[in-house]
Amino acid sequence: MANMLQCSSDGQADEQVGLRDLNEPLIDHSEGQLFLSKAFKIIVEEVLCKGTDISQKVCEWKDPEELARLLDLELRATGEPQHKLLERVSDVANYSIKTSHPRFFNQLYGGVDYHALAGRFLTEALNTNLFTYEVAPVFVLMETEVLRGLRQLVGWTEGDGLFCPGGSTSNMFAMNLARYRLFPEVKGRGLWGLPRLTLFTSSESHYSVKKGAAYLGIGTDNVIVVKVDDGGRMIPEDLDEKITLAKSQGTVPFLVSCTSGTTVQGAFDPLDRIADVCEKHKLWMHVDAAWGGSVLFSKQHRHLMKGVDRANSVGWNPHKMLLAGLQCSALLLQDTTNLLKRCHCANASYLFQQDKFYDVNLDVGDKSVQCSRKVDCLKLWLMWKAVGSAGLEERVDKAFIHVRYLVEEMKKREGFQLLREPEFVNVCFWFIPPSMRGKEGHADYQERLAKVAPVIKERMVKQGTIMVGYQPLGNKVNFFRMVAFSPLLSKKDMDFFLDEIERQGNDL
Repeated sequence: MANMLQCSSDGQADEQVGLRDLNEPLIDHSEGQLFLSKAFKIIVEEVLCKGTDISQKVCEWKDPEELARLLDLELRATGEPQHKLLERVSDVANYSIKTSHPRFFNQLYGGVDYHALAGRFLTEALNTNLFTYEVAPVFVLMETEVLRGLRQLVGWTEGDGLFCPGGSTSNMFAMNLARYRLFPEVKGRGLWGLPRLTLFTSSESHYSVKKGAAYLGIGTDNVIVVKVDDGGRMIPEDLDEKITLAKSQGTVPFLVSCTSGTTVQGAFDPLDRIADVCEKHKLWMHVDAAWGGSVLFSKQHRHLMKGVDRANSVGWNPHKMLLAGLQCSALLLQDTTNLLKRCHCANASYLFQQDKFYDVNLDVGDKSVQCSRKVDCLKLWLMWKAVGSAGLEERVDKAFIHVRYLVEEMKKREGFQLLREPEFVNVCFWFIPPSMRGKEGHADYQERLAKVAPVIKERMVKQGTIMVGYQPLGNKVNFFRMVAFSPLLSKKDMDFFLDEIERQGNDL
């Protein structure tokens, strides 16, 4: 009996604890906000102060096994005290690549804009899903306005669009829209009733074109590669010939994917001449301007995209040259027939009720294949508000000035060999060590040259001085691709870059 009573007493105690728990939140706001303020202090110091200081390293490189041990990544049943968690925050900041550093040239993004960053912090704090006006009223209106502003730069007074999770998705959406416009029955019946479709893109376009063809069931074999000129630009005459040939072989061409700012060489396809070909054959013209689209802000350089207003769709990543922060990728459409929604909608009745008390056209979520969709417009909007179109134009123009300076300085030094004069802010070059100069005719020259860039990069990364990309291209062996676009850059950084390449490569 005593044991039974004890059990009963314990049960009552458990029940009381349970009731108390139900009456109190599991999260302590004061404790959580204190942690957040301390974590934010670490972020500002380690990422934004040290991470943008040229006297600090771009990276604190560790091999994977050592890094895993230092971070203690294992997840356990019990939590850790806050002081330990703050150490984790510091470790993550310390061992991560400092992409805001002036000497991070590794990718087509980098640097920091503090207004955009504030927008990113606010986006995370609000934790909003951008699919209906009722849960995202501010951002439905904001996205509409930002897209309108971007379309105006393209040259369209009307149109449609949305922010996508990256430029690859924008390219895939454009492909899906082009197919749906030609064969709307594909949405219901699938692929079985369609003819063999073909699309066309240059040999230097982004790999997402082939990925999109595979993902959408079109097939990579049906991506017809168009020749490029010496500068990496699509040759319209070859495009025209290949479209005609594809038709003669019984396929149905439906899309041409052009590029404004190719990933490696920064080439701009001749959009006006390609538009002529697309109009002749009645094909959807998509422009992948993920990298190069920001030249549209510049009166001096927007000529690189002459003819973009004749496209059906444009993909543009402000998180690249404009420093809006990952991710910020817009798909812009000239269409005014609601094609985007007709192609992608599923009319989920629990979200998109048609008897709401406001204009249901404001529920933009059914334009996307996503349900959950992050707010990506706020960071661009806040930055654009802060510096204006004139400030963004200045950033673009300054990037071109830095590139001209870098190229001029390269030409004054031995050992630097350009692939060609840059069209954009991609500077592609080989560094020829002293031991190899004058030996271009030797049988093993290309094999030896291919090893130079990887070794120099490894040395710089392990010392934390610079991060810069390299790659082969066609029959060209490994060369460096330096991208200079961050507004944090100065001529001193350009000089340091050249000095460091020489310092790390002269003994090879």
